Amino acid sequence: MFKYFFIFIFVILFTNSHAENKNKIIEKLQNTKNLVFEFEQNINGKIENGDCTIQYPKKIYCKYLKNNKILVSNSKSLVIKTISSYYRYPLKKTPLNFILDKNFLIERINNLEEGILNETYINFTILENNNVINIFFDNKTFNLTGWQTKDIYQNVNVTYLSSIQVNQQLDEDLFKLPIQN
Repeated sequence: MFKYFFIFIFVILFTNSHAENKNKIIEKLQNTKNLVFEFEQNINGKIENGDCTIQYPKKIYCKYLKNNKILVSNSKSLVIKTISSYYRYPLKKTPLNFILDKNFLIERINNLEEGILNETYINFTILENNNVINIFFDNKTFNLTGWQTKDIYQNVNVTYLSSIQVNQQLDEDLFKLPIQN
């Protein structure tokens, strides 16, 4: 009898802690208008770093440190521009369409089971339109700390966020798409 009582208490505590984490992440997302952060991106072993700003819904501006590359979304299109190239994609055809939509994330997180990685990160795996998106949150601050996706060329893309600042004053011009040279 004592054994069953112990198992019952353990299940309740485990379930409550997961529900509590999920609720804190959802609350954090609901209260987040924007994020400013440094990032490290690993695409099939090629590592790049830079600074990024996300403004919900669906806007992002990233400046890469080494190669004068920028990535910008105005919520409809996604542009990747370097010194020698210019690529423009419909945002809705990329995994960023989902990552940059906090209402979508909240809806999905609400219906998903969480995973805990190294007692440091809370992970949710989202399956949407043939995309597998792993979203990671800090286990203490409940901030978004990264994601793992496949890009349009089926390359594995892992993005890790650091030095995260929430709800900063932003210039709307930041999200204007750059022109093609």
